[in-house]
Amino acid sequence: MPDITSHSKMKVALAQIAPVWLDRDATLQKIMAATRDAAEQGAELVTFGECLLPGYPFWLELTNGAQFNSQKQKEIHAHYVSQAVNIESGHLEPLCELAQQLQIAVIVGIAERPSDRGGHSLYASLVYISKTGKVENVHRKLMPTYEERLTWSPGDGHGLRTFPLNNFTLGALNCWENWMPLPRASLYAQGEDLHVAIWPGGEHNTHDITRFIAKEGRSYVMSVSGLMRASDFPKNTPYYDEIIASAPDTLASGASCISAPDGSWVIEPQIGTEGVFVAEIDHQKVLQERHNFDPVGHYSRPDVTRLQVNRERQTTAVFKD
Repeated sequence: MPDITSHSKMKVALAQIAPVWLDRDATLQKIMAATRDAAEQGAELVTFGECLLPGYPFWLELTNGAQFNSQKQKEIHAHYVSQAVNIESGHLEPLCELAQQLQIAVIVGIAERPSDRGGHSLYASLVYISKTGKVENVHRKLMPTYEERLTWSPGDGHGLRTFPLNNFTLGALNCWENWMPLPRASLYAQGEDLHVAIWPGGEHNTHDITRFIAKEGRSYVMSVSGLMRASDFPKNTPYYDEIIASAPDTLASGASCISAPDGSWVIEPQIGTEGVFVAEIDHQKVLQERHNFDPVGHYSRPDVTRLQVNRERQTTAVFKD
């Protein structure tokens, strides 16, 4: 258990930025610049939105993404795959080295192209990089939402884990996974008291659930979103003219925010503004709010209800040489 007398307070940062859409290297440079900004403001954790690297698949609902065997959809998807992140190839190494150099932990959403699933399918993954610069966790989104299933694959429970960060116990989920009671409960059971929810953007996502999870878990909750405006689509994007013709001015408005364990705002939703927003959180507030309710402690009834979690990394073949 953490020592409650030290490291009680910690600065954390929401990095609400737009990607250089579907450009992995250029977007990584923006992520690293925001990480430096957060560290300069004294943050020990900086968080980024869902699939920010290299970008959320906004084209799907703008170009009839459900049309089967469409050459257009094949070409856009292939471009997306080519810009996705393969951790095994070292695509995150510059960010890992920066985290170690600055002694700041990082949570970033990526379109992952994992070698352990053949290297051709994509997963919406949440990556946790510790202050040591090590990739500690890769959580693949359990169930892509609605049109996301046209480009992302279902993940597994391997990444349902928590990690110590000063006095806090850190956990995180992707987007609408935060609506799933059982994955939330799996993190609570591991002592989570600082929850990070990553989103593509939008107040409709973050405004209510951020405070709800804070009250349910009696934890700090950081909701971090990306931004995306029509002007953020690079002109060399495949089928750019068709995408722009259907795109609203704003596709993702941000609304990143932080709630305290009592459900009050630490940072209210920041709508439409690109920037790094820093706040101080205090672990003593967690302990105070757990006095009357602890979802996996004194207010739980494991003799009545209990959760079973499969954290095996799923793969299609096991080789024994």
